[in-house]
Amino acid sequence: MTKNCIYSIPESFLALLTVFISSCLFAQQNNSDPKIQNQFWKNVQFGGGIGLGFGSGFTDISLAPSAIYNFNEYLALGAGVQYKYLKQRDFYASHLYGGSAIGLFNPIPEIQLSAELEQLRVNVNLEGSNTNSQDYWNTGLFIGAGYRSGSATIGGRYNVLTDKNNIYGSAFMPFIRVYF
Repeated sequence: MTKNCIYSIPESFLALLTVFISSCLFAQQNNSDPKIQNQFWKNVQFGGGIGLGFGSGFTDISLAPSAIYNFNEYLALGAGVQYKYLKQRDFYASHLYGGSAIGLFNPIPEIQLSAELEQLRVNVNLEGSNTNSQDYWNTGLFIGAGYRSGSATIGGRYNVLTDKNNIYGSAFMPFIRVYF
């Protein structure tokens, strides 16, 4: 009978020690400085793009929200999502959706250099033909530069992965980028 009692004392002690250490760890976690927690959100900026285009039988609607984290005044990294609807009457309708990762470098406050990796799923439905519909992934790697004033940047970017099956009309694209 004493044999059972000897084994129960260390188990009880171990259980109490575990509870005590756990409560100390949680107490340390709950007492963290709110200023440090809020500092993360002070470095986050939100932005993106909205586009509407209408013409003679043509519709182009796009939505591309994004967010960046400013590590310092020179470097920011972020991510975004994108959706685009294109339709040419009596020819095709297309849905494009996906995501992107972006890196921004500001060597001086007025100049912004960027690199953006974009991965889009492309669904094209050709009118009058179910056999010619296409579903595929399109990858773009854009290198860009722009003039920055406050939270807005205007510039151009070039898709270095352009090939004959590119979903864009040109490898070079102008842009206006705004983060709040």
